[in-house]
Parts: sequence; structure tokens; C-alpha cells
Amino acid sequence: MYYNWLSEALHTEFEPLTLLKKSERGAVELIRHRTSGQKFILRSFSGSGEVYHKLLDIECPYLPKTYEIASDGNQNLVLEEYIQGDNMGTMLKDALFSPEETRRIVRQLCSALWVFHSMGAVHWDVKPENVILRGSDAVLIDFDAARIHRDDQTEDTHILGTTGFAAPEQYGMSQSGASADIYALGVLINVMLTGKHPSGKLAEGRWGRIVTRCTQVNPAKRYRSVLRLQGEL
Repeated sequence: MYYNWLSEALHTEFEPLTLLKKSERGAVELIRHRTSGQKFILRSFSGSGEVYHKLLDIECPYLPKTYEIASDGNQNLVLEEYIQGDNMGTMLKDALFSPEETRRIVRQLCSALWVFHSMGAVHWDVKPENVILRGSDAVLIDFDAARIHRDDQTEDTHILGTTGFAAPEQYGMSQSGASADIYALGVLINVMLTGKHPSGKLAEGRWGRIVTRCTQVNPAKRYRSVLRLQGEL
């Protein structure tokens, strides 16, 4: 099986460097190719790997490249590009972003999410910790919670996402679609500008109006697509 072959090849050709994250669903490791010295991200997780399979053919400057994916039942191995840069979550502990920086970064994240939404997927966990700033590019990472939207489902089969950034429908009110990512982007905008969730302190002026529309409880009242939000910015 390809899964077993890839697992063996990874252990033979790569050496582990750092365990970046571990949870009940799996682990994320920084590994290095023994010959070239190039670093990669290795993800091992349980659940659907369908989004990663679709990303194999995708080239986008605002998403890490997926090099290999193997699945065995609900177990998945993913070899992914290592993005070197500054984590937005860490940066926000020290300073906020200017309106100009926020506009540029969120427009890039809209481009990344448009790739997801165009293939029928939802990221489901947009938050500062999942954004890496690499030079002038903002790169959206961590697709383990991402899934394909199913028109025949009335609600989500699993409750995933991060409290404060997850849209209301991600808690079982209905099935969450692309508008859930728009909700999270609205919260992200507000946090970048104010350091607070919009329920605690809303950004001023036009930014506040954009955030308010993104975070409407009713998904139908949010921007219809990330392209509409991108245009508004």
C-alpha cells in the first residue's frame, strides 16, 4: 500500500527535528531530508484527507505546497512545504497591525481561501496562529480541520474550530460552508486592528462595518464570497 511505502520512505530519507503539535487527532513534525538538508512539515492525523488530495495539484503563494499525501482508512500522512516566517499569533502578543498591513494581509488570505472554496472545501480554522508572514506574503496553514462541503448534509458531523473564531453554525446549528471562513476572517480583522474579539471592542469606522457584516449570526447576511470581501478591502 502507498501509505505503508510513504511511511517507510519518510523514516528512511528524513530525520525528525521538532514535534510542533500533538493532539488526539494526530501530530505535526518538522523534519529534514537527510541528503539535501531541506526542511518539510510532516502531518499524521486521523479523519478525512480529501482536502489534501485536492491540494496536490494547487500552486498558490498564500498556501503551503502539498507534496505527498497517503491515506489508509481514516489515517493520513502528508508531506508539506515548511513555511519559514513569523507567526501572526506570536506577533499579536507584542503589537497590532496597521490598517494598511491588515488590508494587504487579509486580501491575500481571501485569495488563499478562494482556492479552498473553489474546490468545495472549507478551512474551518482561520485564526492568527494559522497565518505565517513570509516576507510580504501571508500564508494560511494547517488544513487538518478542513473538509469538503456536502450539500446533502444538514449539519456538521464534527465540531471543530477555535472558540471565538468559529462561526455559530460550527456548533451544530447547521452545516457550515464557506461563510464560516468569512466569519473567522471578520474576527481576525478585528483582532489585528484592536487586539480584541469584536464582541469586546469593535474596530472603528468602515473597518467596524466590514467586521460586523462578516460576523453576522445568519450566514446569509455575511459577504457572499471571499472575493466580495476582498473587493470591499
